[in-house]
Amino acid sequence: MNSVPAVPLTRPMPLVEWLASAAPIPYRDALATMEARAAAVIHGAAPECVWLLEHPPVYTAGTSADRSELLSPQRFPVYRTGRGGRFTYHGPGQRLAYVMLDLSARGRDVKAFVASLEDWLITTLALLGVEGERHPGQIGTFVGGAKIASIGVRVRHWVSLHGVSLNVDPELEHFSGIVPCGLKDVAITSLAVLGAETDMGRVDDALRAAFEEIFAETALSANDPTRSP
Repeated sequence: MNSVPAVPLTRPMPLVEWLASAAPIPYRDALATMEARAAAVIHGAAPECVWLLEHPPVYTAGTSADRSELLSPQRFPVYRTGRGGRFTYHGPGQRLAYVMLDLSARGRDVKAFVASLEDWLITTLALLGVEGERHPGQIGTFVGGAKIASIGVRVRHWVSLHGVSLNVDPELEHFSGIVPCGLKDVAITSLAVLGAETDMGRVDDALRAAFEEIFAETALSANDPTRSP
């Protein structure tokens, strides 16, 4: 597989490597690249990594997905994936952060890890002037009753795969082809709808600053702008 173009973010960080891809990455290619990096982390051959990217329009199904919740199966490519959760949409204008982190060094508590990812999203939104919240019994982040960010992870040998998605300025109508995360009566919103920041670079800066606050770590700068996770 050709390497996926990615460029490092600018601020120096020493433990977790951060990469950002400018152009949308096809889902199948991203999945293969992410799994290869997670395997390298498992074997101690690469540092932990957070990869910021977008996908072309796609529906993905988690391990709890119900086929009846795929309302428009011919609309976009559909991929079944090993992450937790149900159906979701990914597309341009939505920031994904794939996290390949070693949970052996983070307490080996998947529930606590997911809660930390929610804290990360809520803190990111706060830095962007938006008040995010949890909904009891539901995973993800909400604003005023509408969902703005989703979480779906998989853990292999205590290294995480997949991660979070934040709606910056995606085409929200595309969510109508599924029951997003199985939530029939919950609206989907975005930073654009809320009149908040939509510059992806500034959103990335907020994601990184919030990550450092929640996980109390800094990231490792990559020197090669063509490298992949």
